Amino acid sequence: MPNASELPAPQTASNSSASVALSKELKRRGWKFVGPTTVYAFMQAMGLINDHVLECVTRLQVEHERTKLKRPF
Repeated sequence: MPNASELPAPQTASNSSASVALSKELKRRGWKFVGPTTVYAFMQAMGLINDHVLECVTRLQVEHERTKLKRPF
């Protein structure tokens, strides 16, 4: 079994600075049960975050598709 210090850093996350900021803003506006992890999961589901690991074959495809996104505002 490899030594833990020899393993690469994990490429997983359960929140981001954007999800923390959005969570705080929603709470300020009176929303409940919208912690950073819940907001991060929502952002993943909506395609706002591409958190495929660097070696994932889907990552580049997702990045390409995200460039086509037209924001409604």
